Amino acid sequence: MTTTAATVPGVEVKGALRDRFDEVLTPAALAFVADLVRTFGPRVDALLDARRARQSGFDSGEGWGFLAETADVRAGEWKVAPLPPALLDRRVEITGPVDRKMIINALNSGANVFMADFEDSNSPTWENVIAGQVNLADAVRRTITYTAPESGRRYALNERTATLLVRPRGWHLRERHVTVDGRDVPAGLFDFGLFFFHNGKEQLARGVGPYFYLPKMEHHAEAQLWNDVFLRAQEALGIARGTIKATVLIETLPAAFQMDEILYALREHSSGLNCGRWDYIFSFIKKRANDASALLPDRAQVTMDRAFLRAYSLLLIKTCHRRGVHAMGGMAAQIPIKDDPAANEQALARVRADKLREVTDGHDGTWVAHPGLVGIAREIFDAHMKGPNQIDRTRDDVSVTREQLLEVHDGVRTDAGLRHNLRVGVQYLEAWLRGNGCVPLYNLMEDAATAEISRAQVWQWVRYGVTTDDGRAVTAARFREALREEMARVRLEVGEARFTQGRFEEASALFEQLSLAPTFEDFLTLPAYGLLRD
Repeated sequence: MTTTAATVPGVEVKGALRDRFDEVLTPAALAFVADLVRTFGPRVDALLDARRARQSGFDSGEGWGFLAETADVRAGEWKVAPLPPALLDRRVEITGPVDRKMIINALNSGANVFMADFEDSNSPTWENVIAGQVNLADAVRRTITYTAPESGRRYALNERTATLLVRPRGWHLRERHVTVDGRDVPAGLFDFGLFFFHNGKEQLARGVGPYFYLPKMEHHAEAQLWNDVFLRAQEALGIARGTIKATVLIETLPAAFQMDEILYALREHSSGLNCGRWDYIFSFIKKRANDASALLPDRAQVTMDRAFLRAYSLLLIKTCHRRGVHAMGGMAAQIPIKDDPAANEQALARVRADKLREVTDGHDGTWVAHPGLVGIAREIFDAHMKGPNQIDRTRDDVSVTREQLLEVHDGVRTDAGLRHNLRVGVQYLEAWLRGNGCVPLYNLMEDAATAEISRAQVWQWVRYGVTTDDGRAVTAARFREALREEMARVRLEVGEARFTQGRFEEASALFEQLSLAPTFEDFLTLPAYGLLRD
């Protein structure tokens, strides 16, 4: 245990003090975080209570719709504050966790933006979280280097790098290694507070600024909370109001009905909205978990060109452009397939089609998960978006209704789809429990959001006993049999030594618990967090 926090009344740091952690966990930084927690922690709790209270309306189907009380915000002719030059052209963004090598490679990838992620692609071990802050501080100051232990290869930043954005954890997560007045701190305030305190002024001195992505929000009041956090943080450090810029990921079904309101709440600090497609699919299942009419087909058939995903993507473009700000497209989860040229070309063709849809619809940029896809995405956006963005495309032709935002994809549910969900869900959880939150599986880059889809879909199919295309119902017994069989397959795929030395039994047990639970667990990372050994 470190004694760093002894000089900060009411603050206790329970995590070990490792190399350079004292540079992050300074008394001044911890005092800054503690002020944010004491000021805004009660509102975090109240907003999470409000989420749970609204669920009864979603269960009945009556809670879905555009809010009557904010009709004036949607009808009003207002725009967000002007954007800084560094955020005008965001045509290709790459994302990944905050480990040292990843940060260097992503900043050097040729993308316009790198989103350094404390959330879905980061397993929140104490080591990952605090070392990530050290790594980002070095990246901001351009002193970051990495030497690969196996090869001796040295990594350093190129002269020209991507613009850095940081994604703190969502409101639902807490950081158990630090308490303020006896309570674990909200993880979002912890991640944001440490990064902003140590790097905000340094970024401004280097001609950019403190820019963020904000995840998992379900209501405009949650965006208003972030806005108020930004105001207090800027005032505390003597940084001009409105300097912070933040892009909100629209990755929950309730938020899709409040895009205008979310932009309005953050209008001094907004840099737009993003189609967080994977979490959005997960949220569609979760928030309609008690609605038998909301059953989805195999995960691979739930694509952006149809049904509720198509509607929400177009609405996001129209909303953002009307308000003078970027509408960012979603993640291409494909990764290059080095040992199978035919399969690789098929994967790249899917990426090209996805990015072509986005840019021709009006998106101002897109996400990729792998540096090897940056060039493909850039080529397509360069061909169809001649300026730095296309915010002037207002898409007045688009009109999206409540019913379209709730439209379910047609398609089939298959035994192969069920089994794929089992293998992906368990293998991702196993890696997450070992501290790795970004995992290549079956030629896709999986993170917590994609694993949540697999977990949620299995729960949904068992809950309603759906029939797959082979005529068999998905029961608890069938689930358990398939899980045993797929774990035997995984054992062969990864090898006996890797399987026995890993945490597959714990991951399989947790996946089974979550899939067969009588009620839907909000996030798999909540019970999984208690199993992390750091």
